[in-house]
Amino acid sequence: QVQLVESGGGLVQAGGSLRLSCAVSENIFNFNAISWYHQAPGLQRELVASINVGGRTNFGDSVKGRFTISRDNAVNTVYLQMSSLKPEDTGVYYCTATILSRQYWGPGTQVPVSS
Repeated sequence: QVQLVESGGGLVQAGGSLRLSCAVSENIFNFNAISWYHQAPGLQRELVASINVGGRTNFGDSVKGRFTISRDNAVNTVYLQMSSLKPEDTGVYYCTATILSRQYWGPGTQVPVSS
């Protein structure tokens, strides 16, 4: 069973930075892509950033220029570096791993951004 565990969430002031980590129980190259999703209170989950097996990255429009995604293959961990945070970035951040049609999710980590 694939397991993903997010960490690094916590209260941050608007304009601040935070780095989230996603530890994957398997070799991250086993998956087509590792992605981060954001779910704001009362809203649906939205894609924030993804990195595929080849290293290509993709970002949601609302975070372009502010967030970056990277990985450490040696420890099977993917990071989401968040900068210039806004109150609308508040919510739960989930890490997912995709292989073919299957998508595995972590439990999420909370990120409240105060104004």
